[in-house]
Amino acid sequence: MENTTSLEYGRKGMLMQIVPVMLCFFAMGFVDLVGTASNYVQKDLGLTDSQANLFPSLVFFWFLIFSVPTGMLMNRIGRKKTVLISLVVTAVSLIIPVTGDSYMTMLISFSLLGIGNAIMQTSLNPLVTNLISGDKLASTLTFGQFVKAIASFLAPILAAWGAVTYLPTFGLGWRVLFVIYAVVSVLSISALAATPIEEERPDRASGVGECLRLLGRPFILLCFLGIMCHVGIDVGTNTTAPKIIMERLGLPLEEAGFATSVYFIFRTMGCFLGAFILRSVSPKLFLGISVLMMLAAMGMLFVCDTLTAIYIGIGLIGFGNSNVFSVVFSQALMSSPDEKNEVSGLMIMGLFGGTVFPLAMGYAADAVGQAGAVAVMTVGVIYLMYYTMKIKNA
Repeated sequence: MENTTSLEYGRKGMLMQIVPVMLCFFAMGFVDLVGTASNYVQKDLGLTDSQANLFPSLVFFWFLIFSVPTGMLMNRIGRKKTVLISLVVTAVSLIIPVTGDSYMTMLISFSLLGIGNAIMQTSLNPLVTNLISGDKLASTLTFGQFVKAIASFLAPILAAWGAVTYLPTFGLGWRVLFVIYAVVSVLSISALAATPIEEERPDRASGVGECLRLLGRPFILLCFLGIMCHVGIDVGTNTTAPKIIMERLGLPLEEAGFATSVYFIFRTMGCFLGAFILRSVSPKLFLGISVLMMLAAMGMLFVCDTLTAIYIGIGLIGFGNSNVFSVVFSQALMSSPDEKNEVSGLMIMGLFGGTVFPLAMGYAADAVGQAGAVAVMTVGVIYLMYYTMKIKNA
């Protein structure tokens, strides 16, 4: 009887710890609102594609700067406190747009959103290892990505609701999205702060020099560029999908914005199914199929001008790109098992691809239309095909 009671108490205690952490994963997904928000800011302020694409580029620029220092910070103050700092920065970034919607205001907001997310991405996954270990860790992290994706595909729906609804949103319009997510951020801070989590002794801190020296290894460099392409395609599709529909079909942004939700719905499905498929299929085969799906999708986005066909192409990109990060990240770790901290920091720095691709896509779109943006993403897909041929069959 006592053993049963202890077991039930232990399960309840674990649930009380996991729920706040999963709420943090939901908050991690707030970074994906940048694609939707940048389209609305572009419409409100009359910006060019290159000017509007500066917003997602700015968000992901901070991964280059903050990933390795965050690892050092975790070793000083612990993972939980580091996640709390990231949530506070995220909450502030979401409150700022409520005060105004000028170009500079949004630049500051998106910068803080990028900084908060860079800190969160680096510290939240390691925090989970303090609660879950062994064969349950991978499934827990996968579920965390599933929760994160819910926030991602809700963003364009909430923004569109705010854009066409006036009384319930107190005149905020599409920016009600920031208010809702700011409230969730505050709830996340409160829940995690009240949750006791016992952490092990910190790992040795990795320096910037140690990480960058790993780029001298050919396969690590291939993985780093693979992460950049994956994130570039992810952010690029998030930002460009509605623009393709508006350009070719003439739909308003409030309707075209659903394309972003289509992308995240299929990315969520791919992430969930990938956790099971990868148990029986080799990473090389699975990645190859995923990349072929994205290549076919790019071809569709080049030539198709019907809503259904464009949605199919966007869905294929979402499903195909959903597991690229996990495959590339694991391949990098396995190639250097004695330097996992350094490799992890370097791969997170690869999220900087979310800066490079949107900038290039913006200039290409200004020059030749959205087909130019698709061409830039296609270069990333072709590289991932090359990368697939370089990884082992195991």
